[in-house]
This record gives sequence, structure tokens and C-alpha cells, in this order.
Amino acid sequence: MHRRLFTGALLATPWLAQAQTDALAARLAAGACVVVLRHAQTDPGIGDPPGFRLDRCSTQRNLSAQGRAQAERLGQWFKSRGLQPGAVQSSAWCRCKDTADLAFGRHTVWPALNSFFGEHRAKDAQTALLRAALKDVPSGGFEVWVTHQVNMTALTGEGIAMGEALVLDARGTVVGRSTFA
Repeated sequence: MHRRLFTGALLATPWLAQAQTDALAARLAAGACVVVLRHAQTDPGIGDPPGFRLDRCSTQRNLSAQGRAQAERLGQWFKSRGLQPGAVQSSAWCRCKDTADLAFGRHTVWPALNSFFGEHRAKDAQTALLRAALKDVPSGGFEVWVTHQVNMTALTGEGIAMGEALVLDARGTVVGRSTFA
């Protein structure tokens, strides 16, 4: 128990946090990995309002002002380290597309990243597509996939906060976790 407390104290020191940040940046620069990012902070709520439409952002739960700032900080983290993703894939939900655009200035919608909250029959097929795509990320490069908590949990078994990301290698192993801000 004392060891756990000591480790926690070490993790709180600025030099160790910087070392972890440097290690994560080096891992991304080495490539052959994917940053799977849960969209940034949204307005309160779970899921989307009844009758929402993917083609109308006004009908969805969207990024809050805090979430927009969070996405911009995330993009600055990458930019300040000279890290440019080879691709930025996003769910079709506006909160994911907005997160991608604010952080990286671009996105391509990929239906495999769409939320299956309330549509669990799509879970296995979408998760299989994501697992297969991990194997195709080229060495020397990395991608960013902006998606939802349910997708990330299905892929990794881990719970994720809004704006948090997991770095996965080609096998789907979590090799990093960060808010990048």
C-alpha cells in the first residue's frame, strides 16, 4: 500500500509528467499506431435527443464551449510537437467531426466509428472493422480516429472520458492513454 502511495506521488511530479508526455510523443512519431479519441466535452446528457438526425447538428448533443476549447488544446499538443496524423477519421456525429476539425483541421467520415449506442446489433461488425484497420496503419505514421465511448470500450474494454484518447498498436494493445492537453 505504501508503494502505491509513493508511485502516486511520483506521478504527480512535473518532471515525470513531462517524461511521460515525451514518451507518448516519441511513440506517435515512431508510427504504426492509432490515436482513438473520444469526442471532446459536450453539453450535458447521454446519447442524443429523441428524433436526432445525423445530417442536422442542431438535433444532436454537441460540443460545449469547454469541449471546443479542449479540442483546440488537443490539436495544439500535436502541432507543438510536430506530429501530423496521416489520416483523421471520424464518426458522422457532429460532436466527433467538430472535435476532429478543431484539433486537426480535417476529417473523413468513416461509418465504422459511428456510435452504436442504442443499436447494439452493429457492435460486433463495427468493432471487427476497427480491429482489421489497426493492422493497416503504416509504420512511420499514425492515424487519429474520433469516436464514442461505446466504440472505444468495445474495442479495448476500457472506459474513456470525453476528450480522452487511447493509443493502440497494430494488435489493438493500449500503449498509451492521455488527454493530450
